[in-house]
Amino acid sequence: MGQLSLFELTARRWSVTELNRHVRQLLEMDIELRDVWVEGEISNLSRPSSGHLYFTLKDGQASLRCVMWRSEVGHVERMPREGEAVEVHGHVSVYEAGGQYQLYADALRPAGEGRLYQAFLMLKARLEAEGLFDPERKRPLPAFPIRIGVVTSPTGAALQDVVHVLRRRFPLVEVVLASTPVQGDEAPQGIIAGLEALNQHSRPDVILMVRGGGSIEDLSAFNDENVARAIAASESPVVSGIGHETDFVIADFVADRRAATPSAAAEVATPDQRDLILNVRKATGALGTAFRELLGEARWELDQKEVTLRRVSPYSQVVNARQRVDDLLRRALAAMRYDLALRRSGVAGMSQTLFAVGPPAVLERGYAVVTRTSDGKVVRQVDQVSSGDRLRIRVSDGIFPAQVGQGTKPTSARDET
Repeated sequence: MGQLSLFELTARRWSVTELNRHVRQLLEMDIELRDVWVEGEISNLSRPSSGHLYFTLKDGQASLRCVMWRSEVGHVERMPREGEAVEVHGHVSVYEAGGQYQLYADALRPAGEGRLYQAFLMLKARLEAEGLFDPERKRPLPAFPIRIGVVTSPTGAALQDVVHVLRRRFPLVEVVLASTPVQGDEAPQGIIAGLEALNQHSRPDVILMVRGGGSIEDLSAFNDENVARAIAASESPVVSGIGHETDFVIADFVADRRAATPSAAAEVATPDQRDLILNVRKATGALGTAFRELLGEARWELDQKEVTLRRVSPYSQVVNARQRVDDLLRRALAAMRYDLALRRSGVAGMSQTLFAVGPPAVLERGYAVVTRTSDGKVVRQVDQVSSGDRLRIRVSDGIFPAQVGQGTKPTSARDET
């Protein structure tokens, strides 16, 4: 062995693992390599049972190994095909076990979408500066629409979703379809024509502009400037329901209301009949309660007025007068009975007195009543009789005759004294 140089003696000796880890750390510390978009063609595409996606990006002069974990693959709307030009986003690092420099992808889209997205951002900024997105210009949706216009493809699932939701929530509403392509070169002009036709002829209470999800290229018709201005010029308020919840297009910002999906647009535009039925039931109950309370108050007031009327009515006075007459009559009858009893008692006393001094009683005491037989007159004085006059003597137990003696001169009581 030859003699070692000073450089060889002082140089650090790395293990393969240490070197690979060091290179990985250097790459991951580079800020630019942590957020990159790389464009190329797909090759060596594979997706094993683990669900991860392995492929190589290549252009005319070089290639780059790429891996996308299963959690990120689930967010890819359309799986790439072998040989397809794509744009891949991710960060650059090293697979230490194999010493492989590769791109760890977290997003994947067809090539060209990046340029479309830049155009989208520029148009969005320009229209926003013009005030087309201002909340002040957006109109409220009617609470109970009678007619709803729908701008969409007649063969798409979006129309079926909208009709299904409308039938479930608010089946009374009339639906008018403005048929138009929603994808391709003819789509922007078809959407504009549909909006104009609805505003000029059907005059709906609200317009739903809907379509299903897709790539940024698929949704490009709704990023068209002329479509945006047609939405802003619509006489009826417009609800956009384009793509999925994460999809945003220029039409969403211009529309009076944005919904995440076509079904959500139908829900936003209509009340739920179940809520309406519940509200009607509540209102009916409240109305019944209020009516019963009002009726109770009216009855109480009527009772009070009836009491007052009875108190001041002529009938009440007549009844009181009748009762007064009855009281006076009872008192008069009682007074008459009392007076009659007194009179009866007086008559009885007088009768007893009369009986005590009457002829029978006098006769009982030994007195007699003398009458002349000739004329029946009572003899009260002696000079009423003469010698020989016939007399009738009444005593207490009968009558007997008598005659004044011959030659006898009657004498008076004065003479006897």
